[in-house]
Amino acid sequence: MKFCSLASGSSGNCYYIAEGEYGILIDAGISPKSIKKKLKEIDVDLHRLWGVLVTHNHYDHIASIGTLGEVYNLPIYSTQRILNGINESHKITTKLYQSRRPITIGQPFSIGPLNITAFLVEHDTPECVGYFISTQTSSLFIATDLGQMNNIAASYLKQARHVVIEANYDEQMLLNGKYPLFLKQRILSNCGHLSNHVTAQCLQQNYQTHWENIFFCHLSKENNCPQAVLTCMEQALGPILTCTTQLHVLPRTSSTEVFEL
Repeated sequence: MKFCSLASGSSGNCYYIAEGEYGILIDAGISPKSIKKKLKEIDVDLHRLWGVLVTHNHYDHIASIGTLGEVYNLPIYSTQRILNGINESHKITTKLYQSRRPITIGQPFSIGPLNITAFLVEHDTPECVGYFISTQTSSLFIATDLGQMNNIAASYLKQARHVVIEANYDEQMLLNGKYPLFLKQRILSNCGHLSNHVTAQCLQQNYQTHWENIFFCHLSKENNCPQAVLTCMEQALGPILTCTTQLHVLPRTSSTEVFEL
């Protein structure tokens, strides 16, 4: 399995996953031009994609969904409720029609050799999901936006060999920052985002020795930084991490290398 983050943060989210000739995106929160450019940099043509999985209908995850689905004819997979929410978004001018592919939470489906299951997470949107993706040789857990870790999500987290999980904010940076009180309260809530500290606790409580890579995603521009994430994780996980588990902080706007998972 191959994994590449094209963008990860409140300005836009988009991730590429592939197995052999089958490539998919998770979310499309950056422009179609940026997606095509970033894919070209890793020698992937947009027309080689087999679909897009959507986590929820916030604009930083769906900015290009209409164009990808209706102009480039890519199947758009998500729950019926999330697909409806995309079409109800006033920011999405190209609505989804023929490209819609409704899926059911907890019910596995396949795109080529990629076996995929959506699981529910708590976030301040009508519905939000993470994905567990597996092949014959690898598996990946991805949850980009969640206020807390529920038991079902944790069960998939434990199964995966590779983890992509939110580390949105440093608590002190948020509390001391310029955000208005209502926005701070929203971010801190159980339907908001995971802080570095809470993410570290979650990984500590659910730690598995078979984890090979942990990717920290969706960092806040104003309330976090890569060093704060790594310092927090190393302090919490250092005593239990095996030498085979690697920690990575995904950049907000630039692409990563292609990881062979």
